[in-house]
Amino acid sequence: MATGRTSAEFTAALRARERLIGYWSLLDSPIAAERLARIGYDYLAFDAQHGLFGYQGMLGNLLATDTKGSTAVGMVRVEANDPTYIGKALDAGATAVIVPLIDSAQDAADAVAAVRYPPLGRRSYGPMRAQLRIGPDPAGTHEQTAVLAMIETADGLADVEEICATPGLDGIYVGPSDLRLAIGGATSTDPSVQEEFEQALARISKAAEAAGIAAGIHNADGASAARRLAEGFTFASVAADIVHLQQVATSHLDAARGAH
Repeated sequence: MATGRTSAEFTAALRARERLIGYWSLLDSPIAAERLARIGYDYLAFDAQHGLFGYQGMLGNLLATDTKGSTAVGMVRVEANDPTYIGKALDAGATAVIVPLIDSAQDAADAVAAVRYPPLGRRSYGPMRAQLRIGPDPAGTHEQTAVLAMIETADGLADVEEICATPGLDGIYVGPSDLRLAIGGATSTDPSVQEEFEQALARISKAAEAAGIAAGIHNADGASAARRLAEGFTFASVAADIVHLQQVATSHLDAARGAH
């Protein structure tokens, strides 16, 4: 089993473009998060944008991630590029935030500003839980927390090199479903735009590498995550608990029915 990292160690590894693997959570189940955090993943990402929980759920799952035996830090995809949402996730103890729908370098700069305290940014001071595990002082907080910009829109793809060059941005994160739609896919898995999709991923990965920041991507399964890491992405999420619950339950049902 992998050994757990502190927030400072995780953020340093992320910024150094070390390989990191995480798990994506949509369900409000701290008990499940506690178990997932002990498997060996480097991070658990809690989806506050599309996930099935509110602030209390986010807080409870972050608490569960930090229990004894955990190998993971908690990460949150926030609802929007908004200082309130970003600040609440960080105050609750998230080591990193993934900010959705980044269309431009200005959007990325706004996200960075929401993560950093003055004079580097505009985060409001009130680390209610974060002060207990990351530290109350701004300098230590900046060292230990990361901000990731999602590349998932046509505008974001067109401006990806400028986004990646944004001062203070720690990495980018590909939302493949929205990105596939953005390049003309009829559905989030439309195979007819696969070539264009792969070209877009190559461009995004190259832009992050050139800027010296982390490059992450969302994946349906571990095999896909391994492929993207081999292609140059530096961190990858395996998604997601609600999907895998259905898949495993279905496989057991099929096996049980086949036994009669």
